[in-house]
Amino acid sequence: MPETLNWSRTRREFLTAVAGASAGVVLARPGVASAWRAPQAADPWAEMERIVARIRAPQFPTRDFDITKFGARPDGVTDATAAIRDAIGACAAAGGGRVVVPPGRFATGAVRLRSRVNLHVSEGATLLFSRDPRAFLPLVLTRFEGMELMNYSPLIYALDEQNVAVTGRGTIDGQADEKTWWPWKGGARGAAAATTQTPARNRLMEQVARGANVADRRYGEGGYLRPNFVQPYRCQNVLIEGVTIVNSPMWEVHPVLCTNVTVRGVTIRSHGPNNDGCDPESCKDVLIERCVFDTGDDCIALKSGRNDDGRRVNVPIENVVIRDCEMKDGHGGVTIGSEISGGARNVFALRCTMDSPQLDRALRFKNNSVRGGLVEHIYMRDVTVGQVAEAIVAADFFYEEGDSGKYTPVLRDVEVRNVTSRKSRYALLLRGYGHAPVTDVRVIDCTFDGVAEPDRLEGVRDVVLTNVRVNGTVRNERISR
Repeated sequence: MPETLNWSRTRREFLTAVAGASAGVVLARPGVASAWRAPQAADPWAEMERIVARIRAPQFPTRDFDITKFGARPDGVTDATAAIRDAIGACAAAGGGRVVVPPGRFATGAVRLRSRVNLHVSEGATLLFSRDPRAFLPLVLTRFEGMELMNYSPLIYALDEQNVAVTGRGTIDGQADEKTWWPWKGGARGAAAATTQTPARNRLMEQVARGANVADRRYGEGGYLRPNFVQPYRCQNVLIEGVTIVNSPMWEVHPVLCTNVTVRGVTIRSHGPNNDGCDPESCKDVLIERCVFDTGDDCIALKSGRNDDGRRVNVPIENVVIRDCEMKDGHGGVTIGSEISGGARNVFALRCTMDSPQLDRALRFKNNSVRGGLVEHIYMRDVTVGQVAEAIVAADFFYEEGDSGKYTPVLRDVEVRNVTSRKSRYALLLRGYGHAPVTDVRVIDCTFDGVAEPDRLEGVRDVVLTNVRVNGTVRNERISR
């Protein structure tokens, strides 16, 4: 049977979130988003320290529940789904602790976490997730590209729980490849048109546009909408630490509507389509630190819902700190969008290194007037870039649908300080609208070498460069065009 949902409870939770975490944010109507401005801290980096101080990783009782004691076998073949489920159930019933995956290879289907349970994947252990989509039934409440629906369970999932974790030095392997999961994307992956996500994705977008009840947006078998890997949904106090994540069907770490989230010391290597590394969506108080990203899409992408669903739920992504991470391949090192209709604010990125000819951008914003959303108070400092293929800072209001909607995007108060790079096509690539420019972007004390072409700036107002050295030439200027 599919996940049973209390829709009145869901609505109350959304309204509570809007009244609290999102006070002052209104539905994105033309001209409305730009009329309201969240207060800017006198010292944004002091505000960052306050955010970090209140983020606390959950603690767990010192009880261990070894999955082999519940029948799991480390042969990589025997299905351990029931054993893991039983171990989690026993752990939760006892008041919490660690469910331990010992060294060995364990085959499993969907894993459902419960409150006070830490799924600990030991060094030398690998969880091998099934290649059979039916192993991720029944349907659960989830999101696909920022739109709510009933779909396959994420590989590791939790709903409405508190104090949940995935930790350890082991590996979780989604086993996605050119034959499994990835062909559902279509296009270059070579799947037949009838077995790709396109028809179902289009139908979901139509349901979102007409406001269909989420319980009626039912997919799963025959829909070809890929699940994400690790998804705590409407959870409090979340920890993802130490594990290596490989071969994901789609987005890897995807907390949704969560508060107090820590992602620490995680290594992500997955080069499939839409293989974003870490995508907190509509979350508050998030710390991402000491992680390594080598991905087929954005390394980190902050999101808050797509189009009418983002406006309906109306919860921003806010108070996010990204520090001491390494970005290798990917579309963007730190990205905001494009599913950003609920807005984003108070984002801090510092002391990261980014370097790959297959990394396109260091700091990326992507949006359009179908998505809309207010994005503000974004700060980056002390970041070292070896090379990126396109630009150090890129903002694009013409992403996908471009200026074809009625929800004007807003991007303002962006500061980039003490960022260095050795090679890129552009330093800045900013494309706003003439009627809605990208506003108040400050680049300070930066050095960009090996820049092949002049900045591309259109639809911008008050882009200020202070002591910025580009190919040896110091620039101090204010640009509006």
